[in-house]
Amino acid sequence: MSQKLGSQQLDRADARVTHATGLSGTIKAFWDRVKSGDLGSLPVVVGLAIIWTVFTALNPIFLSPNNLVNLLFDCSTTGVIALGIVCVLMLGEIDLSVGSMSGVGSALVGVIWVNQGVPLPVAIGTAVALGALIGAVYATLRNRLGMPSFVSTLSGLLALLGLQLYMLGATGSINLPYGSKMVEFGQLMILPAWLSYTLALIPGIVMLVVGRSTNARRRAANLSAGSSSGLVLKAVLTTIALLAIVAYLSLGRGVPWMFALFVALVLTMNYALTRTQWGRSMKAVGGNAEAARRAGINVRAIYISAFALCSSLAALGGVLSAARLASSSQQAGTGDVNLNAIAAAVIGGTSLFGGRGSAFSALLGIIVIQSIANGLTLLNLSSSLRYMITGAVLAIAVIVDSLARQSRASHGRA
Repeated sequence: MSQKLGSQQLDRADARVTHATGLSGTIKAFWDRVKSGDLGSLPVVVGLAIIWTVFTALNPIFLSPNNLVNLLFDCSTTGVIALGIVCVLMLGEIDLSVGSMSGVGSALVGVIWVNQGVPLPVAIGTAVALGALIGAVYATLRNRLGMPSFVSTLSGLLALLGLQLYMLGATGSINLPYGSKMVEFGQLMILPAWLSYTLALIPGIVMLVVGRSTNARRRAANLSAGSSSGLVLKAVLTTIALLAIVAYLSLGRGVPWMFALFVALVLTMNYALTRTQWGRSMKAVGGNAEAARRAGINVRAIYISAFALCSSLAALGGVLSAARLASSSQQAGTGDVNLNAIAAAVIGGTSLFGGRGSAFSALLGIIVIQSIANGLTLLNLSSSLRYMITGAVLAIAVIVDSLARQSRASHGRA
């Protein structure tokens, strides 16, 4: 009897230790990663919280449901372009022509669909295919001739801008049919409430299922695995947060279909970067191209795929911009579109030094930039402040990235 009681007491003690290790261990592991320079999305989340707090204090309308819905509409167009920028930045490269490429994509839709009567899906597919071709040309110039991407894409910026002006002709703009599904998609279409709540449940469920499967495989291989309690806590908090966001947006118009498309592209890209051989090769080439080549990775093919994907998404962003504005014009893709797309990827956490980045960088970064623009517009302040504030945020993001990189190197985690 005494042995049985002693065994039960030991089991209860082990359970308490395991529970403590689960919660406190998760927190300790997170803190250790932060101290070693592996900050993840923490800086941009903190920065976004500060920005929202300041603008809400100055104008409570900023966090109203309908204003946030408009903000999500505006995020989607440039956000898709920023998602492509993440690919080339992960290789330590740059594409300066994404703004002009988006303008060409916008112009193509207007010319082919409106003026020539070609079906809309064909027009969109043509724009995306042209983007892929242009990106492949950039990569080929780098692979075959060693031309720096800065120079080739700067040349492309000018050439594509000229092509955009040529296609639009003397009028300079083409109005899209206002009652068309494309314009409704860019300005009016909202997810049904039931679908929004259903989609909000999926990430937590996937996180729980995939996390448990990963932990089981690691334990079977005698490797360290995360705690079950920490995994459940993370999944529950994620689900609660997403449901709360959907509920709050539903007090206004709801979740835009355009933003849902953007998030779907982010999730697809995240899967490709984290769960496929292509994604692992991207990080390897960005970390050290010569080492990746010696390991048997087709470095040239990786460059072609990254630049082609970047330009394709830029063209798609131009199509979404045309839907949002209900027109294809000479102003599409000009102004600050180019720099905002690049800044969004960097502010979101993608390293300029290559080898480190995430698809969610584009999502977080563009929300930061559009929050600044939206907040200053509500305060009726000059756009000059938006440029200065965005520049300051970009500089801070690069400084944080540099310091984190030095910290990871000192801790042997570079």
